[in-house]
Amino acid sequence: MALVVKFGGNAMTDPSTGAAVAAQLRQLAKQGLDPIVVHGGGPFIAQALDEAGLEHRFLRGLRVTTEESLPVIERVLTMLGKTLAQEIGSAIALTGRDANLLTAVQFDPALGRVGRMVGVNTAAVRALLAAGFTPVIGCLAQDRDAQGAVLNVNADEVAGAVAGGLNVPLIFLTNVPGVLDDPIDPDSVLAEISRTEIEARIEDGRIAGGMIPKVEAGLHALDQGVPYTVIADGRQPNILQQVVSGRAGTRVFTDTEAEAG
Repeated sequence: MALVVKFGGNAMTDPSTGAAVAAQLRQLAKQGLDPIVVHGGGPFIAQALDEAGLEHRFLRGLRVTTEESLPVIERVLTMLGKTLAQEIGSAIALTGRDANLLTAVQFDPALGRVGRMVGVNTAAVRALLAAGFTPVIGCLAQDRDAQGAVLNVNADEVAGAVAGGLNVPLIFLTNVPGVLDDPIDPDSVLAEISRTEIEARIEDGRIAGGMIPKVEAGLHALDQGVPYTVIADGRQPNILQQVVSGRAGTRVFTDTEAEAG
């Protein structure tokens, strides 16, 4: 069984957390669970752009990507992927440039070189898994409409597209334990939640602030064909084993699944 693990840029800034996640990914691979890693790199990108003297900002939650900043972003994501692959061991770091892995289209001129996913080369991913390698995928995609060019894509969207193309579960490793039943009680983590319940809780304020984009990423992944997603705290010890066994995080699923259950 394969599964996609989205490892966020904020979690990657702590070396001990990164090393712990890499060790867990190695263990999953030994157990035959075939992890596929999709990573971002927001804090590292921000630092590199600052060092290069390039202005950067966000628009509607997405990083505006100029022609000048794109090479810096690509360099950072490539090196992050190589470092993570080295920590995992039997892993190979890739971006959309490799084997036509990811394809996207530019969709809003105000965002610059930012894309929306339109294709995933799932055969390449399956080939790496079959050969015993863990794919580590950075969130840069080939521009479908401009040969040789790349686009910066939100890592959550890439993770959803990869998991959807393979029809496998998706685990979002974040800095929260999951969706809380009571927003002020960190111990009130919901084991599972449906799309309708999420929409209702956003409406009445029980899901608010930074949790909204997290659950929306989970819902978007379901729209891509992912059977279910899990939101969990990547800083917790042995978190991936706990998620796989259903002992941690919040499982986000479709209303159709809820009715069937």
